[in-house]
Amino acid sequence: MSGIKIRPEYLKPGDEVAIVSPAFCLEEQKINDAIILLEQWGLRVRVGRNALNRLGPFAGSDSERLSDFQEMTSDPSVRAVFCSRGGYGFSRIIHNIDFSPLAKKPKWYIGFSDITVLHMWLNEICGIESIHGEMPLNFSNDEKSPDTLGSLKRCLFGEPMAYEWESTFLRPGNAEGEVTGGNLSILYSLSGTPAGVSTRGKILFVEDIGEYYYHIDRMMVSLRLAGKLDGLAALIVGGMNDIGEAKVAWGRSIEETICDIVSKYDYPVFFDFPAGHIPDNRAFYSGRQARVTVEGKKATLTYI
Repeated sequence: MSGIKIRPEYLKPGDEVAIVSPAFCLEEQKINDAIILLEQWGLRVRVGRNALNRLGPFAGSDSERLSDFQEMTSDPSVRAVFCSRGGYGFSRIIHNIDFSPLAKKPKWYIGFSDITVLHMWLNEICGIESIHGEMPLNFSNDEKSPDTLGSLKRCLFGEPMAYEWESTFLRPGNAEGEVTGGNLSILYSLSGTPAGVSTRGKILFVEDIGEYYYHIDRMMVSLRLAGKLDGLAALIVGGMNDIGEAKVAWGRSIEETICDIVSKYDYPVFFDFPAGHIPDNRAFYSGRQARVTVEGKKATLTYI
């Protein structure tokens, strides 16, 4: 969906938020730790009745995970919904979710990785902003940077947001457009669906984990063939970690691989953005207009 997205109301102390598990299962202690943190932020926390269920790798059956998500989406008293973790599984249920209650009372949804499918559904179909950010799985993870949760809190409560990072570049330059994207594997999987990402004139963000180098190449080539790399305002690459070699060595870095694929375009390309499956996983708004500026080796993203 093009045009300005609907912006949910920012949170304030005393608001009720929910934790649900629409994908993989999660240990109870992780949920408890998340509750403690969110209560320290002044929020009241409701946990989905099926959030701790287990069925194979999933947090219960498709119908159980769907039930929790629908309950929190339909309840206007819930002001934000945290996906407890990613993994896999949200794409199995999202087409059955009724998002119509958000037309009257939009709310924030938070997550990343597999939760990219939710961001695309909200941004592209519902026309609502969302928050690409850390999930309860890692709320008590000591390896996460202070900005991982600090930025999430600032996003939720509507405090000013700016991101400065040291970047390597292909065609450094300033850019302006709506921020979209997320996990590359999920964006690739959504091709041809109602939630397939629209990119023209936008700042496209991608990140991934645990893929082979040639998988990254294949997915980026697929986006190029689908026209999704045409006419970007900018391309921003976040964490690309645990990327491995297949039996036949790829022999090129992530930067070299992506630069080769986008070499024919003229928009700026930035690497090392602090978001994704990395210790410094800063929260940012998906579906909101932003500006990227460059000064020396540093790039800065600010929302407009």
